Amino acid sequence: MITFVLFVNFLLRAIDRFLGKGLDLLTILEYLFLNLAWILALSVPMAVLLATLMTFGRLSEDNEINAMRASGIGFLTIMRAPILFGVIITTILIYFNNFILPEMNFKARLLSGDIYRKRPDMSIEPGIFLDNLPDYSMIVGGKLSDGTMKDVRIFSKGNKEAQTSIHASSGNLNTLEDAFLLTLYDGEIHELGQKDYTNYRRIIFDKHVINIPAKDLLLNRRDSTNRSDREMTVPMIQNKINSYEKRLRIVYKRLSGNFYRTIGDSTVPNTVKEGEIMIVNALDSIKNQNSLSKAQLIKKEKRIKNLERQLKNEFNLIRSYKKSQNKYGVEIHKKFSIPVACILFVLLGAPLGVMSKKGGFAISTGLSFGFFLIYYVLLIGGEEMADRTFLSPAVGMWSPNLIILLIAIYLLIHTVRENAPIGIKLPTIFKKKKDK
Repeated sequence: MITFVLFVNFLLRAIDRFLGKGLDLLTILEYLFLNLAWILALSVPMAVLLATLMTFGRLSEDNEINAMRASGIGFLTIMRAPILFGVIITTILIYFNNFILPEMNFKARLLSGDIYRKRPDMSIEPGIFLDNLPDYSMIVGGKLSDGTMKDVRIFSKGNKEAQTSIHASSGNLNTLEDAFLLTLYDGEIHELGQKDYTNYRRIIFDKHVINIPAKDLLLNRRDSTNRSDREMTVPMIQNKINSYEKRLRIVYKRLSGNFYRTIGDSTVPNTVKEGEIMIVNALDSIKNQNSLSKAQLIKKEKRIKNLERQLKNEFNLIRSYKKSQNKYGVEIHKKFSIPVACILFVLLGAPLGVMSKKGGFAISTGLSFGFFLIYYVLLIGGEEMADRTFLSPAVGMWSPNLIILLIAIYLLIHTVRENAPIGIKLPTIFKKKKDK
């Protein structure tokens, strides 16, 4: 149910990407199927929480929990099977996030790019050259809501005997089975010979039709080795992190050498401010050296000022490398932290379900959605702060799990002790209805 809701939401937002492009049904289904991967990665943890809540809510409503407790079965014993179920789902989701999801994300991005380039008229923007038409370049002055182009200018390209330029007040681009049909209205054509510039021709027309073969615009499947962080497996990401680590070592070594050659100290500063303090101290030291001539003093001051510029440039490079390194580190931890959340949601959903008897199922469901929203807000916030190097990737990605775990343990302890951890009272309106 959750997957269906998320999928419909995605479909409504993405439907304009492939409508009117002459795609076959299998290509459309493949595009939708490939994008189903990231939807499943989101919906499974949410489904685990709701499933646990509904199960324990129904058991509590039917007094099954009380019956099992009366039979000598403790609540922690009841929790064994749900926890085992959560572990199984977590294991499957870890495999899915590490091997299946990256590959499907990669293929979905390539297919999305191929679909986008299949129809040039969908990407026509006023004032911007359209250069992906065979043999022609085109620019339009404006575009109406019905797709009609205004102030159309077309220029031939390639090695031809004559250079052609066309100007029309309006035009339309339509799709045929194997070609595109460009229909222009109220314009003129200018042709100029490439070899003989005296060979010039001007044609005025009310309507002019240009047939553009579609063989170069058909859906061509590309194969690319460039992958984003969400399209990589853990070994790929680890290799990327190691490459940035090597680059950082090279930068630090270069910075250390520059400091040693300029001020005689190979100590690498940890921050730009610390490096600037070292440079200021070196300048003061040089100015106090009476043995230096004026020319030598000016030369050394110039070298130190160059070192200050190098310091800022190198630390900009270091920040960039560390930011990229954290970005990939976040993706590694995310592949494990989100699946592990399934176990935590089982631990959280069970006591919330038991509470539904006292607080009402609707209120417990609202609480579960609230906890789920809190988890993802914390996850997104942790990812953002880790990407900006304010937090380490491990802290940013596992902090939401730790918070949910602490809340789940608190609720479990009170559920095992059979006392309500949260006082939930039905609203007055519901009480009156219940009394009636």
